[in-house]
Amino acid sequence: NLRQINRERDNLLWSETNFNYGMEDYDAEGNEEPKAPPGGSETMPYIDESPTMSPQLSARGQEGGNGGDGCESLSPTPADGLGTVVSDAGKGVDMRRLVLKDFLASEEMYINQLEALLLPMKPLKATATTSQPVLTIQQIETIFYKIQDIYEIHKEFYDSLWPQVQNWDSSVVLGHLFQKLASQLGVYKAFVDNYKIALETAEKCSQSNNQFQKISEVRIQNIVVYLLLFSSPLLYKPINRVTRSTLVLHDLLKHTPSDHPDYPLLQDALRISQNFLSSINEDIDPRRTAVTTPKGETRQLVKDGFLVELAEGSRKLRHVFLFTDVLLCAKLKKTGVGKHQQYDCKWYMPLAELVFPSLEESDSCPHVHAMPDHDLEDMKIKISSMKSEVQKEKANKGQSRAMERLKKKMFDNEFWLLLNSPSIPFRIHNRNGKSYLFLLSSDYERAEWREAIQKLQKKDLQTFVLSSVELQVLTGSCFKLRTVHNIPVTSNKDDDESPGMYGFLHVIVHSATGFKQSANLYCTLEVDSFGYFVSKAKTRVFRDTTEPQWNEEFEIELEGSQSLRILCYEKCYDKSKMNKDNNEIVDKIMGKGQVQLDPQTVQTKNWHMDVIEMNGIKVEFSMKFTSRDLSLKRTPSKKQTGVFGVKISVVTKRERSKVPYIVRQCVEEVEKRGIDEVGIYRISGVATDIQALKAAFDANSKDILMMLSDMDINAIAGTLKLYFRELPEPLLTDRLYPAFMEGIALSDPTAKENCMMHLLRSLPDPNLITFLFLLEHLKRVAEKEPINKMSLHNLATVFGPTLLRPSEVESKGQHLTLASDIWSHDVMAQVQVLLYYLQHTPISFAELKRNALYFSTDV
Repeated sequence: NLRQINRERDNLLWSETNFNYGMEDYDAEGNEEPKAPPGGSETMPYIDESPTMSPQLSARGQEGGNGGDGCESLSPTPADGLGTVVSDAGKGVDMRRLVLKDFLASEEMYINQLEALLLPMKPLKATATTSQPVLTIQQIETIFYKIQDIYEIHKEFYDSLWPQVQNWDSSVVLGHLFQKLASQLGVYKAFVDNYKIALETAEKCSQSNNQFQKISEVRIQNIVVYLLLFSSPLLYKPINRVTRSTLVLHDLLKHTPSDHPDYPLLQDALRISQNFLSSINEDIDPRRTAVTTPKGETRQLVKDGFLVELAEGSRKLRHVFLFTDVLLCAKLKKTGVGKHQQYDCKWYMPLAELVFPSLEESDSCPHVHAMPDHDLEDMKIKISSMKSEVQKEKANKGQSRAMERLKKKMFDNEFWLLLNSPSIPFRIHNRNGKSYLFLLSSDYERAEWREAIQKLQKKDLQTFVLSSVELQVLTGSCFKLRTVHNIPVTSNKDDDESPGMYGFLHVIVHSATGFKQSANLYCTLEVDSFGYFVSKAKTRVFRDTTEPQWNEEFEIELEGSQSLRILCYEKCYDKSKMNKDNNEIVDKIMGKGQVQLDPQTVQTKNWHMDVIEMNGIKVEFSMKFTSRDLSLKRTPSKKQTGVFGVKISVVTKRERSKVPYIVRQCVEEVEKRGIDEVGIYRISGVATDIQALKAAFDANSKDILMMLSDMDINAIAGTLKLYFRELPEPLLTDRLYPAFMEGIALSDPTAKENCMMHLLRSLPDPNLITFLFLLEHLKRVAEKEPINKMSLHNLATVFGPTLLRPSEVESKGQHLTLASDIWSHDVMAQVQVLLYYLQHTPISFAELKRNALYFSTDV
């Protein structure tokens, strides 16, 4: 009997390890190329995509074959969910049948799982009647409580539904089958309520019964692990099955005429299912994020997410899990196709032992090697280009091998960006001396993790050491408990997910209330881009107040963004608290909040007002969105008296200057007091200040120099960018734009040199002189890159589209998503043109003109 049980256990383990949970297969160490993830929905995490295990069901699934009206094989459909199956169906195909076929496939897999779990029960019962029972009948029935009943209910339902779908007729009535299934849902509640008792019984049996322990020695050390790995999915699987059948009933009703005899039956089944879910949700929800320890205690999962860990001098992508009493750092094991994905624990730390380092202690931490900005920008350009190519492939051929290769390469590049872009350190210490260092892309994330840990540490926590079995149990629970399933890259998004918003978000930060004492307060704005968040704007510091009134407007460029974050800080002026680590922010976060950027709400001509509540503090703000096509459209000024929207030749002739006065003054002010400013030209200036400067320059105000000296430097930088953006035609002209695009694409260095220099010589003199003046200024800004963090590549990214984007938007009239991708493709070339000139040796106007005749025939 023992041999039989061991054999059955082996079979069960084999079955379990062949479940494919649809998690992407990535190399978190970054040593090999990450594998492109299968596009899959995570709503049903326990649907198996491996070949059918039950010979009975497998044979049945193949009877229909692929021809005639027979039901095709009931092996699972691709994990795109019901929507994909329905949308890809040809005209005239019965939608109800397609919905049912997909549901039957998942039902088949669920029955297989139940069968696998029941395998050990029969031989265990056989020993119960012998002189040396492994378990008593009562113990067996407690551990395997209601599993047999659940199996029989679903087997009967499947056997009744399967022939109806195989021999399909549009008039078929099957609502009564769903009614019957819904009426038997009470057995699930009984199973869930008994779950904790089942675990406790298994633990007691394991500790007191040597034979029972021996059974467990087959590839798993302890029966508790066995029950957690096999029963835990079942604990939630029944509820997931009810959720799935409820969704299926919704879809069936959608495609069932209201006068069809099936309609009222399906409605009744839906009502019963929904009532059941409502009644059980309160009991189930806490347990969905909990794992029971061997001591019978409940350990809740509070937070999880992907973080980059700096370990042994290199960056590793980790999945970090914060439980009520422990922080666990794990990586996903690389496994073969069809194998069950599992986490491998890298380290854990009881929260009772976890401390955050002081500013003084941070000096002893390893130096963070930041990836050069230009490398990150280059990668973003590559990703944007690939997105554009994927869109073209979709439009031309749909799914193809070429597109799959592109997606794979895009995933690799996005993974690299995710691994190398974070630079904000998040350090934690163990009281015993061990330290760990994570790198985050946003101060918001760091505050979230710190606050979540500190909140848990307010409770009476005890330190502990996990045994190997307990650690295996905890790590094994991570897969089913996790709330973050996919690495945050666009390659992991389903086709029907929002691509995010492309264009410009205008945000006014009005005021804040709720501060208990006066402080020096300011806000920063962040938006997500390429899978991580980037700081885009910062208000001025409002001093010594409990009710700051900023009323500052910002224009933020969105690149597939879906969220806006606002952080409120108290400014620290005490230099003794300064941290030597440049990446560390010493200002205290008073509050933080996040809003989703809903295109329906934001994409209107009117401002949308909102309030973010953060730790008792309320920040009031307004926002509106402008698409790229509208924002970047060059509209000539109706008045020729000002400078904005007026041809550069008209302005220089009127001023009797070689370079417009506005350009000279803004450049002079930036070089005087902004060249050391972090993010100069990248951080958005206050829109109201920029508009005030614009009006002053247009009116040729006598107070302009006084205004410039008093104005925030980011507003001055923003005014210069706005001037070039609002020129009626780009500084490098519409006429030469196609030639610039062709020239930068040349591969022969000599040909490219001749072409690019010839194009400069072809510019009108005011345009050329202004361009060369700006070029030398940007080079001087880039020389201060160690301080201002603005490389030549960063500056080219900011100014390239501004100086080259043509008057007419070529993507006009195209679908928004495609337009954004094509726009990205154009921008890449525009950035490369400016970067070419920025990296070139100094270019002299006189030298260019002197060589004009010599070079004119070389193009």
